[in-house]
Amino acid sequence: MKTRRLGAQGPRVSAIGLGAMNISGFYGPATEKEAFELLDRARALGVDHIDTSDVYGNGHSEQVIGRYLADRGPVFRIATKAGIRTDRDTGARVYDNSAEYLSAALDDSLLRLGLDRVDLFYVHRREAERPIEEVTEALAALQKTGKIGAFGFSEIAPASLQRAARVHPVAAVQSEYSLATRAPELGLVEACAHHGAALVAFSPVGRGLLTDVPPDAGRVAASAFLRVNPRFSATNLPENVAATDRFRKIAADLGVPTATLAVAWLLHQDATVIPIPGTRNADHLEEAAQGVMLDLAPDTLAAIDAALPRGWAHGDRYSVAQWQGPERYC
Repeated sequence: MKTRRLGAQGPRVSAIGLGAMNISGFYGPATEKEAFELLDRARALGVDHIDTSDVYGNGHSEQVIGRYLADRGPVFRIATKAGIRTDRDTGARVYDNSAEYLSAALDDSLLRLGLDRVDLFYVHRREAERPIEEVTEALAALQKTGKIGAFGFSEIAPASLQRAARVHPVAAVQSEYSLATRAPELGLVEACAHHGAALVAFSPVGRGLLTDVPPDAGRVAASAFLRVNPRFSATNLPENVAATDRFRKIAADLGVPTATLAVAWLLHQDATVIPIPGTRNADHLEEAAQGVMLDLAPDTLAAIDAALPRGWAHGDRYSVAQWQGPERYC
């Protein structure tokens, strides 16, 4: 397994990680047995970076990983996130980046994971009203306690990264990035490279569109997220499947799974990029991991850009409700 650095001052980790949202049933039912098989396969493939959050299944993802680590030992570098909570009075989803909340949330995550330290701790969503400089200082203070190796932010704008980096080095920025979502190329890729932050790319296979078997209407209906996502609407899904058929043909001509090619393309974009495919299927993880070893010739990269040029996707990447929290910057 090839490696990449998790921030300019951070450790080297596998060139792809594993997003652990799916083991809590985000896209459909998941069992702990499947999760353990998935984590076993990750180890076998040399994937040593696992990404989770306190809100994935209301802590369930962290608990499953914790039980796995208790059984197998400290075999992964763990990243987790906090900053999203539910208001006790209204039940509404709110963002809390206060030092007190982040510290308490981290302690709760460590308890679920059975660890006294995580390698990376993210602010999952930025609290817009709170200066990011203040939040960065709070994260730097947590780093000094030894409970986190480094810190980062999820779904922030390049300008926010710049402000945070003036206070303290930021190890990573997590953002959706794939052939289906290329917004990071409008400043975030460059900002991460400039500030020495890893760009941890979630949904690198376009929520299934960039695979051999893209979601159909039945799979969409079974997912609370996909069935309200514009790209998977009854109108847009057929258009997006037809568009990505061109990409599937390129993969078939190369003799590789489509997900392998999608990850390989992403890794070719910049040395700071670390894809974290999210799956509950061990075979799907292996397909993605194969992309680390796939070298793409210039003519192949050109063919991919011709098949799926910037802006090819039908529908926004988020619905209006799903856009609550991520920072728009273009």
